[in-house]
Amino acid sequence: MKIKNSLTSLLMVTAWIGVCATTASGQTASPVAIIPPSSIANPGDAGVRAHTNLVMQSTGRMVGTPATSGPPFTGYAYETPASLACIYKLVTPVTGCDPNTVTTNPSGGGKAIAIVDAYNDSNAYTDLQAFSTQFGLTPITPSSFQVVYAPHGGSTPGSCSGSATEPATAALYGWDVEESLDIEYAHAMAPAATLYLVEAQTNSDADLYCAVTVASNLVAAAGGGEVSMSWGGGEYSSESSSDVIFETPNVVYFGATGDSPGVEYPSASPFVVAVGGTSLSTNASTGAFMSENTWQSGGGGVSVYEAKPSYQDGVTGITGTKRHVPDVAAVANLYTGVWVLDSLELGAGTWYTVGGTSVATPIMAGIVNAAGGFAASSHAELTTMYAGSGFTDLTYGDCGPYMSYFAKAGWDLCTGLGSPKTYAGK
Repeated sequence: MKIKNSLTSLLMVTAWIGVCATTASGQTASPVAIIPPSSIANPGDAGVRAHTNLVMQSTGRMVGTPATSGPPFTGYAYETPASLACIYKLVTPVTGCDPNTVTTNPSGGGKAIAIVDAYNDSNAYTDLQAFSTQFGLTPITPSSFQVVYAPHGGSTPGSCSGSATEPATAALYGWDVEESLDIEYAHAMAPAATLYLVEAQTNSDADLYCAVTVASNLVAAAGGGEVSMSWGGGEYSSESSSDVIFETPNVVYFGATGDSPGVEYPSASPFVVAVGGTSLSTNASTGAFMSENTWQSGGGGVSVYEAKPSYQDGVTGITGTKRHVPDVAAVANLYTGVWVLDSLELGAGTWYTVGGTSVATPIMAGIVNAAGGFAASSHAELTTMYAGSGFTDLTYGDCGPYMSYFAKAGWDLCTGLGSPKTYAGK
């Protein structure tokens, strides 16, 4: 129980429980970034187990009752489904895209999106219901959202062994916030899609890859769609042997590039859309959106092991023979993060603000789903992305080791092609 006790102590200073600021400014303390245990990469993990790519924010314990609709607490400019839809022009944008005032949510979506995570969040359904009610999203039903348990992984990448049983609770390991984040923002971006949460038995690569296979089969059976993977680990020499996992016909895979400089797998696979991170600048006085630029902590770089795919041929800024990531990017900076509801650890009404490429990945998967193209493969989807103009080119900021990569016109190692711009080119 040592892990659970230490995690509970950590989350007690991270979560916002039934809150409303009591100071005139609406804030109680300076924000503190906290990396949950699930997001910590340990030596020897590469090729063995994966970590989440999220970071959470605490402003200290607050008191009061959350609002019943819109942002749960006023006085902040953290993003909502409606404000992201405004910023990324998924709806008719209004001046400022202020998350405290905009209410028009994304619409559309179809077929299926499968979220793959580790361990069991027994409150996933009720939290998604409450989140949808809070922000006025399309309600979910047992037929539009299902939790599926995957068996343990087998001896070859993507294979499964034995029968599926309920995994250990996600609260023991910190994956619960990840699961809530993923399903809430995939649903927010594509509310008409059938959503699956596929839970791996553990965060081992073998178990997660088995869960990807289960997710792929569910999406393929629904006629196509997306699989979102907000986790990853360092590259390893045999990783290309696992690429076949991400080649199920009519399924497009999305993977987070990570929350520190460098390259992660499976986002490095040429059969996965690698999703990096951005920062959204907001006017501190008015809450109005000002600009989007790089997120300095976002993962990106040149793969050691994966060959450059054909869709990156001829792209200015991509040289050599190896895969470059990210392909695209979306909001990830914790300090311009998103509201997430998760009740597993601390009970009903527990709100967090969350950042990391774990945020960007389900958002991008949902946007591509709602765009309605339903490509025959990730390779086909990426070919469309690289050939089109469906992204806002971000040209300001830096990232990477020693901040040695710079945003520039066209593709770059910080934000790839850029951030979503309408549903075109996806």
